[in-house]
Amino acid sequence: MAECIAQKYYLTTFGCQMNFHDSEHAAGILEKIGYRRTATPEEADIILLNTCCVRENAENRLYGHLGNLKPLKDKNPELIIGVGGCMAQLPSVQEKIRESFPYIDLLFGAFNLHQLPELIARVKQTQSRILELPPEREIQEDLPVVREESWRAWVTVIYGCNNFCSYCIVPYVRGREQSRRPEKIIAEIEGLAGQGVKEVTLLGQNVNSYGLDFPAGERIDFADLLGMVSAVKGIRRIRFQTSHPKDLSDKLIRRMAEGGPICEHLHLPVQAGSNRILAAMNRKYTREHYLSLVEKLRAAIPGIALTTDLIVGFPGEEEEDFQDTLDLVEQVGFDAAFTFAFSPRVGTKAATMENQVPEEVKMDRLYRLIEVVNRLAKEANQRLEGRIETILVEGPSEKNPEFYAGRTRSNKLVLFAPKHPGPELAGVEVKVKITKGLAYTLKGEEIE
Repeated sequence: MAECIAQKYYLTTFGCQMNFHDSEHAAGILEKIGYRRTATPEEADIILLNTCCVRENAENRLYGHLGNLKPLKDKNPELIIGVGGCMAQLPSVQEKIRESFPYIDLLFGAFNLHQLPELIARVKQTQSRILELPPEREIQEDLPVVREESWRAWVTVIYGCNNFCSYCIVPYVRGREQSRRPEKIIAEIEGLAGQGVKEVTLLGQNVNSYGLDFPAGERIDFADLLGMVSAVKGIRRIRFQTSHPKDLSDKLIRRMAEGGPICEHLHLPVQAGSNRILAAMNRKYTREHYLSLVEKLRAAIPGIALTTDLIVGFPGEEEEDFQDTLDLVEQVGFDAAFTFAFSPRVGTKAATMENQVPEEVKMDRLYRLIEVVNRLAKEANQRLEGRIETILVEGPSEKNPEFYAGRTRSNKLVLFAPKHPGPELAGVEVKVKITKGLAYTLKGEEIE
């Protein structure tokens, strides 16, 4: 009897950790129905692109990728190509795919991942395109998952977002906030610990809002949840993102200061340093409030690494507003920052605001901001030279496999030459002496 050859899938992901976690579930669902992963789209029977819609250039990248897939479809008409994630939920993108990419077979969103087997079966049976997303937004728990690393895992604690920042499309595609029950989260993390996972990252568009949607008599907040996760045996490191400054409580700062497995790193997006621009962004805090949070954090957790997100060129931003952002960045001295030029997203308030900043002005400010951010990041890393740090090894460096990469508790990436290299080193904690601080990485020497 001829051996049945399993069909293969190719899955690529754009965007944030939430998207990558969704892709882990997509992979789990596909493998449960008999597909096996392939490293190249040329070998695939089904190709899925899981997308992010936060910025306009991500949409343009998607269309470029879809164009590159047309020759594969021409060569193999049985090939199924699907687009999922946040971007697939935008009506403008759905219309563009429907009209300009007739070889795309299906769309799926974050809320109907569980329907992938049904969608694929319908495409095969009907030989037609499935491009209508269901109107309901019911969150499905306990989906299959295939994780790329055995020692590290992402765990969603809250879905959606209620903040409606004027530039952000996320609340429209991810829905309103829904906290997962703490017992479900702890059971999942206990299971991960039993499988050998040492580091978990708790995910949410705004983890600091966790629990606010629970009935008053059952309410626990994110600080309480962190304490519960900290008590799970076997978990060595706990990270979380993203935190909104308006909801960062003194209680959460105290919980972080207790240490244990909670890592000394906080990603706290500020977006801008001008109160006028922060108000236009609907961020609901001031630069003074943000700076007071930084002061509290550094007093409670010496050595904490602070990272952030920054947007330049928001509608109406003047040079004075931009200078306020540079001043705040200098005052905080961030360890790293993700920097962006404002990108209008259809459906958001900011996209229709007057006084849109010219592209050349946005790019000039972006380059000036990056120069400051890189200088401060390098200075922060240079201050670690000579220190002994415990890193969790991730594996060989992609650029130079003679060196291995690992992260400190403060989330700094360290490159070092291991004394005993090998695949078994991934997920192992080793001590290194920091020998050189660069803008994006540290170099170190392993010590006994």
